[in-house]
Amino acid sequence: MTATPVPTLAPRPTQRAKGRNVLAVASGKGGVGKTWFSITLTHALARANQRVLLFDGDLGLANVDIQLGLMPKYDLGSVVTGRLTLNQAAVNYPEGGFDVIAGRSGSGSLANIPLSRLQLLGDDLNLLACAYDRVVLDLGAGVEKTVRALSNNAGTILVVTTDEPTSLTDAYAFIKVTLMERPGTDIRVVVNMANSTREGERIYNTLLKACEGFLKSSPPLAGVIRRDLKVREAIRNQSPLLTRSPNSEAAADVEAIVDKLLGGR
Repeated sequence: MTATPVPTLAPRPTQRAKGRNVLAVASGKGGVGKTWFSITLTHALARANQRVLLFDGDLGLANVDIQLGLMPKYDLGSVVTGRLTLNQAAVNYPEGGFDVIAGRSGSGSLANIPLSRLQLLGDDLNLLACAYDRVVLDLGAGVEKTVRALSNNAGTILVVTTDEPTSLTDAYAFIKVTLMERPGTDIRVVVNMANSTREGERIYNTLLKACEGFLKSSPPLAGVIRRDLKVREAIRNQSPLLTRSPNSEAAADVEAIVDKLLGGR
């Protein structure tokens, strides 16, 4: 699918506090379904009548466009080099009803950009966010400086984990580093690929106990997403789950997360 540029967006009259409407999706390690969740979360927000932008902030291994089957004319690389503004790099994804700023797929060239350039990119993102109800920021895995710098622009961080011990350990590490740098950050936990809702809650409680015991922090559970073969089918077919299998269990679980998020607006 060839993406089309989005018309210039003027910020809405009501200016939001920095990052308040930016949802960053993070994980301690790769392979936990973070990008898939970012896409599905964005789609669910759009279906809830939110004006949404999906920003591929995985500067090392961007793949939002691949999962969506997009062939964007512009990407984040053009913004970093100064050839385009962030707004000019946004393209519309009609099938999902949301906008996308793609990363540079198959290239690690953005992973080592200077911290000062990242901060400018974050400032631009916060300005652009004023034109949307929500911005979903798909971060790279890990706790590298690029990930931390971009996460600083988010009002809420959703940390995705699974039942794998390494996933839980790395999710804890991300929470620890974030709270050390930004005490009081609104961090919430998403358990993905759980065998059942109850099992997902058990996995969350394992992480919660570690956070309470060592960090004196109690990040709430944003939601549990059950393991669902329909997810793999959607990714393989480069189609959003809510388009291909809107009645699947995983789709319902993500929509429940959105209901909870929008409950607090």
